[in-house]
Amino acid sequence: MGEFKRVAVLSDVVSGTVIGVDVDGHRIAICNHEGDIRAVDGTCTHADADLCDGDLEDGELVCPLHFATFCTKTGHATAPPADEPLRVYEVKVEGEDILVKID
Repeated sequence: MGEFKRVAVLSDVVSGTVIGVDVDGHRIAICNHEGDIRAVDGTCTHADADLCDGDLEDGELVCPLHFATFCTKTGHATAPPADEPLRVYEVKVEGEDILVKID
């Protein structure tokens, strides 16, 4: 069983943006899609690029290196060249705090 860890506050991640956090050796992309806070692996499954430097477009995270896209809700790769999904982390918001469950 994992535990929830505070990784950011809501004001850090305005709607339509992504930030990167490092928690217990995990690079995690925290995304705000229209007020829905989501967390996925922060490293592209195709070429080891930092997805936290990419863009968030319609709920999909765009890799800044080769423009692969990933659904931030399911982690599925939605456009090549990536074909492996990202890990999705459970998120809870308590007041202004964003917490992510780390296993």
